[in-house]
Amino acid sequence: MRILVVEDEKKIADGLEAILRREGYEVDTVYDGRNGLDYMLSSIYDLVLLDVMLPKVNGLDVLKAARGEGISVPVIILTARSQTEDKILGLDGGADDYLTKPFDAAELLARIRARTRVSSGVNQDRIAAGDIWLEKSTQRLGGKSNSVKLGNKEFQLLECLMINKNQILPRDLLIMKVWGPLEAAEYNNLEVYISFLRKKLRFVKASVEIVTTKGVGYSLEENKNG
Repeated sequence: MRILVVEDEKKIADGLEAILRREGYEVDTVYDGRNGLDYMLSSIYDLVLLDVMLPKVNGLDVLKAARGEGISVPVIILTARSQTEDKILGLDGGADDYLTKPFDAAELLARIRARTRVSSGVNQDRIAAGDIWLEKSTQRLGGKSNSVKLGNKEFQLLECLMINKNQILPRDLLIMKVWGPLEAAEYNNLEVYISFLRKKLRFVKASVEIVTTKGVGYSLEENKNG
């Protein structure tokens, strides 16, 4: 399970990351609202911990923009604002829960478990894009006439591209999704796995293809050549 932490105070952010990693969660952390929104729009997260008082873009504006784009990931607001009016504003703005700083780590973890139990009830084993499907339980990619088993990294990459069909996903986000913290060598790994996926998409005779936007990233789009 992958959690996004959007928190501008590095000491608090580091503490949250340590707590979550000890519980076995994968964690990405950003320190301002603009990056927070960009990462939320990638649709690769199972839950977001969102501060309100953020530089560049306020946390409530981040939440409003994400919900406006159809991002339904559970969001727990973490803030020092404890007035009832602030809580109502956050919950009415699209948050699923609201926790006031300072908070107890055990309570935060319990709320995370509660939110993910609710959201997991709507998860489906298969996702589809164009004429292909991806099965989570078996990690198989299928088309109209055949299917093929994917490796773990191939599966994670293709899942992200399928969920965000027709959207260009930055290379950095894809690397964070599959390999974790960025390293220069991972750019080469990403290109290798994209090549693997292209071959497997051709094998299942997919109507979609992975398109490269030079210097930016990749997107899954309908094959214009048929």
